Amino acid sequence: MAAGAELYAWHVMAGVTFSGVRKVYTGAVEAVKGITFDVPDGSFCVLVGPSGCGKSTLLRMVAGVETISSGEIRIGERVVNEIEPSARDIAMVFQNYALYPHMSVYDNMAYGLRNRKVPRPEIDRQVRETAKILEISDFLDRKPRALSGGQRQRVAMGRAIVRQPKVFLFDEPLSNLDAKLRVSMRVEIKKLQRTFATTSIYVTHDQLEAMTLADMLVVMNAGRVEQIGEPLEIYEQPATTFVAAFIGAPPMNLLRLQAEELAMVGGELGAGSAEGAILGVRPEDLELAAAGSRPEQAVALPLTVEAVERVGPESFVYGKLARGGDIIVRVPGRIAPAPGEQAVALAPRAKLHIFSTDGARRLRT
Repeated sequence: MAAGAELYAWHVMAGVTFSGVRKVYTGAVEAVKGITFDVPDGSFCVLVGPSGCGKSTLLRMVAGVETISSGEIRIGERVVNEIEPSARDIAMVFQNYALYPHMSVYDNMAYGLRNRKVPRPEIDRQVRETAKILEISDFLDRKPRALSGGQRQRVAMGRAIVRQPKVFLFDEPLSNLDAKLRVSMRVEIKKLQRTFATTSIYVTHDQLEAMTLADMLVVMNAGRVEQIGEPLEIYEQPATTFVAAFIGAPPMNLLRLQAEELAMVGGELGAGSAEGAILGVRPEDLELAAAGSRPEQAVALPLTVEAVERVGPESFVYGKLARGGDIIVRVPGRIAPAPGEQAVALAPRAKLHIFSTDGARRLRT
C-alpha cells in the first residue's frame, strides 16, 4: 500500500500543545477540566476513555468546531484558539465518513483541493497517487453508496491525505465497521501514519484499538487526564484503579484489602496503608491450582468457579472468592475447571499492583 508514498515528502513540523484547556457548557457543565499535555511532532496520539469523558470534545476544540472556554491550544508555534477551522491546516476523518453522496470518489477526494484553487493537473496527480496508496484506484468513478463501509473509510482517509495537513484528526473512524474489518483497518491506519509521519490525534472508546494504534496513549476520565504514556507502560504500570480496570480485556482484578490483610502481599506499601489498600492483579498473571495450594512466592486466593468462557486457545474462569468479591483467571489451553469446583488463584507477589484505598494513586511500582 505504500507504493507511491515517496511522492508525499511534504511533512511540516507541527506538534500540538494543550495548556490548561477547559470546556464549560451552559449550566456550568465542565466537560474538559484544565487539560495540559504535548503531542510531539509526528507522533500518533490516542485519546481513550468511556463515553462522556471529554475526549471527543477535546478533539473538536483542536479542529475548531468547538470553542475553548479557557486555556490555549497550539498547532506548531501558532495559537489556534481564535483561528477558523479552515485555516488551521488540519484534516479530520469522521465516524460516519461524511462523504458527499452525489459526488464520485474522485470528486470527494478532490473537493478540498478545488476549494483551495489548486491547479487541476496537481489535483489529478494527488488524487490518483493517494488512491493508489489506499488501493481504491478502481473505485474513483463510483458514488459512495456503491462502496462497502471499509472502502468508504478509505475514501474519507484519502480526502484527508490529499490536503497534506499539519495534523490528522480521527473521531472514532472505525466504530461503524464490523469486527474483522476494524482489525484490518487499524493496521492500514497505522501504516499510513508511519508513511506520512504526520502528527495524528485519534479518539476511541475501544481500549484494544487504542493500545494497538498509539505511540502515545492518553487515558481520560470525567474530563481529566488519568495517565499519559506508551501503551505497554500504561498496561504494566497503571497509575490509578480506573486505568487498571479500563486498559486490558478482561480488566484487571481489583480486591479491597483491609489493614490486617496487607501482610499477605508483602513489601512496603507506603503512607496510607493503615487504612488498607486495593490489590490489583491481571487475569493472565494468575494461575489456577488445586484447593489448598499455598506456595511461598504467591498470594493464594481460594475461589469457587462460577462460569467458564472458552475463547479458542484459552479460557477465562470467573470465580467467587471465599473472602468475598469476584475474580477472573486466564487459563491457557483447553482444560479448565467446571462451574461449582473449588480452586485457588495463585497471584505471584512480583505481579501484584497496589493502589491507595481511593484508587487515585499507585503505592507499589
